[in-house]
Order: sequence, then structure tokens, then C-alpha cells
Amino acid sequence: MKYIFITGGVVSSLGKGLAASSLGALLEQRGIKVMMQKFDPYLNVDPGTMSPYQHGEVYVLDDGAECDLDLGHYERFTSGVLSKFNNLTSGQVFDTVIRKERNGAYLGKTVQYIPHVTDEIQNRLDEVTKRNPDVDILMTEIGGTVGDIEGHLFLEALRQFAHKVGRENVCFIHVTLLPKLRAAGEVKTKPTQQSVAKLREIGIMPDMIVCRVEKEEELDESNRRKIAMFCNVDEDSVIPFSDVEHTIYEGPLNLRKHFMDRLVVRRLGMDIHNPDITQWQEFVDKIINPKHHVKIAVVGKYIELQDAYKSIYESITHAGAHHSTKVEVVRIDSEEVEEKSAKEVIGEVCGILIPGGFGDRGTEGKIQATQYARENNIPFFGICLGMQIASIEFARNVCGLEEANSTEFDKDTKNPIISLQEEQQDIESKGGTMRLGSCESIVFSGTLASKLYDNADRISERHRHRYEFNSGYQDLMQEKGLMISSVSAKEGLVEIIEIPSHPFFIAAQFHPEFKSKPNKPHPLFAGFIKASMDFCGCKD
Repeated sequence: MKYIFITGGVVSSLGKGLAASSLGALLEQRGIKVMMQKFDPYLNVDPGTMSPYQHGEVYVLDDGAECDLDLGHYERFTSGVLSKFNNLTSGQVFDTVIRKERNGAYLGKTVQYIPHVTDEIQNRLDEVTKRNPDVDILMTEIGGTVGDIEGHLFLEALRQFAHKVGRENVCFIHVTLLPKLRAAGEVKTKPTQQSVAKLREIGIMPDMIVCRVEKEEELDESNRRKIAMFCNVDEDSVIPFSDVEHTIYEGPLNLRKHFMDRLVVRRLGMDIHNPDITQWQEFVDKIINPKHHVKIAVVGKYIELQDAYKSIYESITHAGAHHSTKVEVVRIDSEEVEEKSAKEVIGEVCGILIPGGFGDRGTEGKIQATQYARENNIPFFGICLGMQIASIEFARNVCGLEEANSTEFDKDTKNPIISLQEEQQDIESKGGTMRLGSCESIVFSGTLASKLYDNADRISERHRHRYEFNSGYQDLMQEKGLMISSVSAKEGLVEIIEIPSHPFFIAAQFHPEFKSKPNKPHPLFAGFIKASMDFCGCKD
């Protein structure tokens, strides 16, 4: 096994995850088996209990692990299917160390940061290595910024690990910012020099430095030479990573221009043929040069945050490229819909999507948006909470059930269309206690869902929720025209609903956005975009 460790310097939110994912995509195009993971220094055990305003979306893996959104980039850019072992936080590390100490695992020794905490971090690297014997390169991104107190133990663990496995088997890549002082009209390399100096104090010497710049020209030969000299790397190992012009999927192509993948395989002593990036280039070309244009309204409560619905936006991009269509996403704040009206706020769009979420804030606005889509034959797609919202709206306005609601929003509602799962009733702990991860479902033939899934009778999708469709209302709602087109194979829980009399109205209890790929869009997203194109008169 070879190892790549990716650190960040100067500021946070540099795009280390995208840089790592882009490199992973290039290495896979060379025929290298890549596995990616993220080490996060924060003390939360996982981001499952963190607000989207703090952390962005919570990405869910097949095994139910709630993790950092960067793991979404890893799975979209590479073929690896990740697990709970691919995301490690300080919270997990300290929790394990304390439990071991309480159980006497350290045989009475004084438990210290070094070696016990750093050993636990290295244990995760060893564990992933052992579980993936077919993997050629394990890539690990370290969250945070070099110099942060909370990240120091992770960096020390990496220094020790590199010594243990042999420095020839490890490549350190440091992602940094080259700020431009507009008044002076020049780019400054000093912050990068200081950031690398911090790494060298710890005992880590980066092999490559990836410089985040607005434009590639900002890393000219003079700056490249200066960084190489002061940071003790070769000039060709100082690589610009500029802001993408159209889409994040240009990242691998930008790094390929500077032969970063070639430099990595040479550093690790691997004799690998050149990559074939034809398919990736074709995908990017479809995004940059679309034939059609549609406008999709995403109605949510965290709408001002780009990262809150990151996987949904990426899945829309995948589906749009599949149909050679530029999708203009109109972000609609559901609370604004409550204050005005769906017609006034949403206006003329080609499709309406209601994403997941928690809590009652903005839910009435989502219900109004759903009614607007249903009554005006606008293509509609609901995800997780969006499916529950669609059920409530149908119950109120078609079935005539007064005060129909979810017990999440109104515990005393007369008609609990959505209710807490029985096994969730007595759970008090919030972390990792929902219905999480992949679940197999039965898809009924003759339905829109069956058609979109290419007539598959069973599917497997990822979940993250506590509340379910109340089966006590199933018969009434089906009599009134709602169709249940998929249920979970084990419990018979409602997974997909649709309205056959509507041109395209479908909603899923699971999160299809977690399984969409650039060259393999999720079938529900692909169908939704196609229906939106038809609604707006787009012709092939």
C-alpha cells in the first residue's frame, strides 16, 4: 500500500477535498485502485448532530455512517464505496482512548497524547489498509489548517506513520493559498512559506505544494521558483489549482495540465501508464456546452448555504449533463413562500424539488410549493422530508384530512400522516440513532418508479430519517389517487410515492443524491430533469 496525505495551510475552505478528489480521479484513470478518507480534528463524534449552518450537509454512507461532505466528493470523483472507517474525528479518537483506559486496556500505564492518542490515529490507517488489500493508494485528507491546536496530534501521527511504513511509500501534499494584494497588484508567497515552515517544525516535509489561486497566471515562474526554494521542493512540484470557470469537475483536467498525477506516481515509485481522461472530458464538455436550458426551483430552509444541499446540486448537474442540459437552480427560501405565495415567489419554472431537512421551520412554505406543483402539473421531486411534505399536502388538499401533519411538527395532530417509527419512540440520544444507511426496497411494476429504475424490482438506497409514512392512511390516500410504488423489503415501510394522473410527481423517503455519479446520474434525478425539459418544451 502507498499513502498520500493531504494537508492545508494559510486559511480554511481552500478546497482540499476537491483537490484530493481530483487527484483521485486522475489516478483511477491510470488504472490505480484508490481509496480515500478524511481525518477531522473536531471533537464531535460525527457531524450528524451539527447544524447545516455550521457544517453543511451530512453525507451518509452505505453502512449508515454520518460523515463530512468531502466524502461525497470522494465517492463522486472515484469509484470507491466508503464506510465508517473512512472518516475519523478527534471525538472518535478520544472516545476510543477513554473507553480503553476504563477497561484496563493500557495495563495501568499513564495514558498520554503520545503515544496513545497518536497510536489510535495510526490504528485507523492500519485498519483501512487491512480491510482493503486490493487498494494501491490510500489517500487521507486532514481537515483544518496547519497550525491549529486541534490538528497537531493528527500531523504528529502522520509523521510517525511515514517513518513506520517507509518514507518512500508516502507522499505529502500541502494545499495552500497564494493571496493577492490588489493594492500592490502582486501575489504573496510568504504565507505559504510560513505554513510549510510549520509543517517542517513537526517533522513533515511536503513533496508537493498545490497553490490555490484565482487564475493560473498568478503562479508565475518567479513565484514558483521562490516557493520551491524556501519550501525545499522541486519547481515542477509547485502546482497551481485555480478557481474553476464552469464546474468543479474541471478540477482533474486542471491538475492534469500540470502532470500532478505523473509526479505522484513517480514519487511513490509506481510504473503506471498514462491516464485516459476521455470520458471525463466528454462529461465536462456537456456541462460547458449544453444544448438546452431548464430552470429548477429548490425550495428549502437552509437555502442560503451552498453546502447545505451540496449532493442535491451535484446530482442535478449530473442529470443535466446526461441530457445535455444546463440546469439553472433557483434557490427558494420556504419561509418566504409562507409570507407571500408559491406562485409569487417561485414563478415560472420547469420543475420543483423539495429536499430533506429537520424541524418545523419553513414546512408550511414547502407544503404550499408542493401544492403549486401538483395543481399546475409542474414536474415535482421530493426527497426525504420532501416525500413527507408531499404526503401531508395530498392528505390535506385531496383527501380533505383537516390538520394533517407530521408528529415531528405537531405531536397532537388529528391526522398524523407522518409519525415516529416505533423503534424510535424511546430513543433519547441524538447521535447515530436514526434510520441510517442502505436499505433494500421492492419496486412495484407498472409504476413511474419502476420505469425510471429500468424495470428493476429491487433497489438499494441510503436513508437518514426518524419519521415514516403512517400506513394507517395508506388505503384512503391510494383511493384518492396517490400511488405507493416502493416499500422496504424487510418492514414494508413506504419508500416512494407518486401521482399517476400528474405528468411527473414522485417523492422518495431515501436520499438518492448520495448515489449519483458524474457519468452515471441517479435515475430519479435523470427522470426529473427529462420531465422538466418536456414541461418547458426542450427538444432533442
